[in-house]
Amino acid sequence: MLTIWGRISSINVQKVVWAAGEVGQSFERIDCGGPFGGLREPMFLAKNPNAQIPVLEDGDVCIWESNSIVRYLAARYGAGWIWEEDPARRADADRWLDWMQSALQPALMPVLWGLVRKVPEYTAPETVAAGVAKAEALMAILDQHLTDRSFLGGERFGMADIVVGCGAHRWLNMPVERIARPQVERWYKTLAARPAAAPALVLPVA
Repeated sequence: MLTIWGRISSINVQKVVWAAGEVGQSFERIDCGGPFGGLREPMFLAKNPNAQIPVLEDGDVCIWESNSIVRYLAARYGAGWIWEEDPARRADADRWLDWMQSALQPALMPVLWGLVRKVPEYTAPETVAAGVAKAEALMAILDQHLTDRSFLGGERFGMADIVVGCGAHRWLNMPVERIARPQVERWYKTLAARPAAAPALVLPVA
């Protein structure tokens, strides 16, 4: 059985929990990080010297960085399913994982921290507005991409849908006025209906 270290309110932990469910792997999740603390304990630092969640343990294998964990789970347990064997199709999925990490997630951060978590450094209206503007531009790209396909990679669900879907959930459930994105909303509803998404995706944004 897998062990996933990290609090479920973390978007990065949500990715891993969802991915494990999609590939049919049972797991134990151990709360740590945020209000649970524990990231600076020697035991945890031995698993991830960066003192960050999530961490995945699979027997003797120990991995940190959420997108790397999703790739590992997909490749080891979801080959031919959420993992693409063809290099071109896998690169197509990989670019969306990287887009989430380098573009969408940073855009969403000041909105989350300003409006939901009320972190003082991010509550200024102009800070929140800048994040919303960046997120809107990125969601326009996502909406256009989904115009002629059911999922990010085409007609088959894949690992990119897990990672970007967690970002879409956060955006669609934060207290902001949003431009309607019908393709994103249609795609998100499909994702939210997946049984493996239930423990991770359809949660209050916190």
